[in-house]
Amino acid sequence: MTPALAALLADAVLVLHAGVVAFVVLVALAVPVGGVRGWRWVRGYALRSVRLALALVIALQAWLGRLCPLTTWEQALRTRGGQHTYSESFIQYWLSRLIFLEAPWWLFVLGYTLFAGLVAAGWWRWPPRRRKGRPGRGGR
Repeated sequence: MTPALAALLADAVLVLHAGVVAFVVLVALAVPVGGVRGWRWVRGYALRSVRLALALVIALQAWLGRLCPLTTWEQALRTRGGQHTYSESFIQYWLSRLIFLEAPWWLFVLGYTLFAGLVAAGWWRWPPRRRKGRPGRGGR
């Protein structure tokens, strides 16, 4: 793999990472708002299951003192690409500032744990609903 390709792939992993963060956070905000307003889509079982699984994995990684695999993968690609961490490309520079913060590790563990608890509370307060069969598609 060429250094240029490694750097490009590192940017792609960072975009994916930012997308995962945005998904988890935006759905977390949408569930209580949508629950109160009666938005049916916020109760989608698949949407809520994926978001809950991600929140639990993130909290577990924090408790185990592990970095996210996407962070590890991105860093390895940046090293292979001959780049310094978070100082080379436009995408890298801005997205990393949106999703990476400087704080003591215990604060991240607390934050991720509280966030996972809020996700679980939203699951209980506005439980997801499985889709029922549609007419004409073998549904009831």
